[in-house]
Amino acid sequence: QVQLVESGGGLVQAGGSLRLSCAASGRTFSSYVMAWFRQAPGKEREFVAAVSRSGASISYVDSVKGRFTISRDNAKNTVYLQMNSLKPEDTAVYYCAGPSKGISWSQVQLPHEYDYWGQGTQVTVSS
Repeated sequence: QVQLVESGGGLVQAGGSLRLSCAASGRTFSSYVMAWFRQAPGKEREFVAAVSRSGASISYVDSVKGRFTISRDNAKNTVYLQMNSLKPEDTAVYYCAGPSKGISWSQVQLPHEYDYWGQGTQVTVSS
């Protein structure tokens, strides 16, 4: 059974930092793109960041560029999202996602390309 388990969310003041982790089990994701999405109340799920299988290619949504860093440790089957300079508008449930097959890099921001999702971790940024 494939599982993605996120951790590291919480409540932080604006300007603070959090590091999210996504641990995968039941499948090795080292050969696949991995991504983070987020969903705020009343809004659609939004792409945040993606990392290629080697880590050589990375993509971010414009609103987090320069503040968030995605990385992965394939030996641990784990993906991370370091979030710095957090803003109230970053408040959302953050989800880790992985595919069942290869994804074209031009499609990494599309939620329907991913087959496996974690349960989500809440990030709340107070002003």
